[in-house]
Order: sequence, then structure tokens, then C-alpha cells
Amino acid sequence: MVQVDVFWSYGLGAGFALAAARQLAVAPRAQKLLDNPYFSRTLLYLALLFGPSGMILLWQFPDWETMQVARQLTDLPTWLGVGFAVTNITQGMLGFYLCRALIQRGKTYQAFWHLLLAYFGMLFILVHGWDGTGYQRFLSADHQVFAQWHWGLALQWLVSPVALTLYTMGCVLLPVLFKWMVDWLNAGRELSVAQLPVRDGVPSGMATIATLLALVFGLVLGSAIVISAAVHAFGWALGAVFGVAWLLFLGLPQWGVARWFYRQLLWLPTPQVEARGQLAKA
Repeated sequence: MVQVDVFWSYGLGAGFALAAARQLAVAPRAQKLLDNPYFSRTLLYLALLFGPSGMILLWQFPDWETMQVARQLTDLPTWLGVGFAVTNITQGMLGFYLCRALIQRGKTYQAFWHLLLAYFGMLFILVHGWDGTGYQRFLSADHQVFAQWHWGLALQWLVSPVALTLYTMGCVLLPVLFKWMVDWLNAGRELSVAQLPVRDGVPSGMATIATLLALVFGLVLGSAIVISAAVHAFGWALGAVFGVAWLLFLGLPQWGVARWFYRQLLWLPTPQVEARGQLAKA
């Protein structure tokens, strides 16, 4: 969707950078971005898969792709279509670039939050939108359905042409995404990097994919729903304050949920295990 893909693209770039975090940590800082093989493959994914998928959806379903704002392609200015196509690529490049910079400075957990906040922005818009009807706009195949929306029509969306197109695209985009991220994470776990030590054992590829899905559709989507409910209940001002507090609660404590996902994704030892290892070396 036009409103969310700018966040999704950024999250994809950040996710690819995190998957190659250990490799990026040991790469020469003077290395040009285009000389980095992980960035090059990220760029290929964005330009050849993700970007075109967005344009297909905009062309075939302009009302759904614009969250029911436009009725047909002629309602959209040319510059918006061009900007949509370009930012689907450039935002992912930016996400990778900024996360690589953080990783090379030893701030990998901050880079992880770029991934979290990008997906939060995407999912909050889908859940809440700008007027509290984001989920209704998403679960409406076209503007006519949205105008008379109810949960029965939402169930029909699951077999609508929009949904069937998304399923087909997912069969192409997701296997490549998961394959590359799992391969990069596993390759990185074989490296010895002081700032990103590896715990004993190696998780299976399915375990890594499950962690990614639980992170996005559990922690992040759940947070988007909770904060949307707060905005509905208390208004935008108090809801935003609650949202910031909620995200800080998840991310700041050493044993917070966000740090748990961070350690699981990168297969990092817990602080206690790491401390015991340091004492043993001493």
C-alpha cells in the first residue's frame, strides 16, 4: 500500500543489514556501499521483487493500494506514482545504510530498533490509519466494500482478487527473503566477532523464520493493536504518550521482550552467560 510501503521498504533494508550484522561488523569501514555484496543483493531484492510488486498492486487495485483514497489510477497525480516506485527502493537502501553504520559502530541493538520501528509504522497504519479505520481500509477489496464495511465483508476479502494476488506475490517474495536472511545469519554465526558473540549451538532455519514471524506478527503487530486501542480510548495526545511508554517498556529493560527477540534473532548469549564466560577467561 502506498501509505505503508515506505516503512516496509525501510524495514526490509534494516532487516537485511541485521541478518548480515556480523559480516558488516568485520568489513572494512572504508568499503564503498555498492562494493558490499549484502547491500547489492538487498538492492536487487528491492528493485526486482519488492518495487515491482507494489506497482502491480497500484495498477490493478488503485483503491485498495491507496487505502481507499483513490478510486482509479486517473485520480492519482503522476508524481505520486513515480515517487511510490522510487521510494520502494530508496527507503530500503537508506535502512540498510543507516543500520550498517550503527552496526560498524557497535550499536547493533539500536540498529535492531530501526527494524522494529519501521514495521511498527507499517502495521500501525494498517491497524489504525489516520482516522481509526486502517484495518477496515485494508480488509476492503475496493472502495465500494469499504463504504459498507462490516466483518462479514472482511472475511470475503480473504478470497478477493486483491488477496489472491498477495498470496501469489508472497510465494515469490517470502522464500527469497527468508532464504537470504537465514543464510546470512548462519554464515555470520560462524564468525568470531567480539561485539556480537555467539551462544552455543545453531538454531535451525525454521526456528529463525519462526522468530522473525513472531517478532513482526506477535510483538510489533500486538503493540500496534494495543497503541491503536489507547488512541481510540484516550485520543491522539494521551495515546501517543502511552505508545512511547509502551515501546520503552518493551525495549529498555535488559530482560525486556524486545531484547529477547534481539538475542534470539542474532543468537546472542544472555548477559548472565556472557558474564560467566568473561569471568572464566579472567
